Amino acid sequence: MNNNEFIMPTPPLPLTPPEEEKLRGRLSGFKGGYDEGYLRGRLAILNGRSEEVFPVRDIHVMYVASGKGYPYSPLDDAVLCALQKLTAQVTITDVRQNLVELTAAQRPDLVLVLDGMDLPLEQIDAIRTSGIRTAIWLTDDPYYTDFTVKIVAHYDFVFTLERNCIDFYRGLGCPEVHYLPFAAHLEHYRPTTTRSSVNREVSFIGSAYWNRVNFFREILPDLMNYNTVINGIWWDRLPEAPLYGDRIEIGKWMSPQETAVAYSGSKIVINLHRSHIDEVVNNNTLSIPAVSPNPRTFEIAATGTLQLVDARDDMGSFYKPDEEIVTFASPQEMMDKIRYYLTHEEERRAIALRAFERTLKDHTYAKRIYQMLQVIYG
Repeated sequence: MNNNEFIMPTPPLPLTPPEEEKLRGRLSGFKGGYDEGYLRGRLAILNGRSEEVFPVRDIHVMYVASGKGYPYSPLDDAVLCALQKLTAQVTITDVRQNLVELTAAQRPDLVLVLDGMDLPLEQIDAIRTSGIRTAIWLTDDPYYTDFTVKIVAHYDFVFTLERNCIDFYRGLGCPEVHYLPFAAHLEHYRPTTTRSSVNREVSFIGSAYWNRVNFFREILPDLMNYNTVINGIWWDRLPEAPLYGDRIEIGKWMSPQETAVAYSGSKIVINLHRSHIDEVVNNNTLSIPAVSPNPRTFEIAATGTLQLVDARDDMGSFYKPDEEIVTFASPQEMMDKIRYYLTHEEERRAIALRAFERTLKDHTYAKRIYQMLQVIYG
């Protein structure tokens, strides 16, 4: 045989069905690893960017924490962290202290109260009379308006996270009512940028309000066909919960850090708002409807995962639907979108990354406190 002679290559032997299955599994594993690595790498790059720096105001703020403990204490941490970055001096106290004596001794420029449900109103009245500005940031609108209706007129400035409460409070004689939803506290809510210790397809974390129980009951078998985990208190209200063992966790408050890890380790996180009508837990006799996003909207987005959220009228003011966040209007529409995005990795990843970038830019507590101080001081 000379060197120029062509030799026909031996054709590969056909794979047996078990070999084909093994090859498909290997290729799927390679793609899954690539997709996961790409997402974590992009999140790491965005996560490493410097945060926006806001000017520091030469003012002394006395911050009055809710005094309620968990789950309000993480909100206190978030607000306090932002205040310490944006003001010259912060004094920390809570509703159990004698604020009249404290303000008389320290003379802050502003007393900022979170929640304020348990704060004696005569103390706020005395502080205002002494010439110190007061502000309250309400935490649970519109669900406890039976209580807030009695306290808002005692403050110079009222900040609410529910758009529909603005005119309601102004109608009570409050001249300075402003819309200021919560945000993502980046010390608590960040994406896992290395391989996550959690590996879920779908997560839901939240209390089992009755509207959520009824919503999930309709599609629970389909939802649990995926690697789905539900966490939160009161899920013993769901009759089918025992069928799924520890995939429906009952009776546990998760810390922000645990929650962030679970979010970031999930391909899709469901955000289903509580109803403004709930005779068991709400105190909203006027049935003021809720149209604004809950705090979880920003916290989920801050962990770099795709969020499926029930549509609320004001959601588009914060995230672009189908570009930065995905909405649904019914259980079946939610299931259709879960099926779609679990099989369209690039689209899922792109939306999650855009939401994360938008959150870093627009929806941090530093940004919110900066806006609050602009309202109060110009």
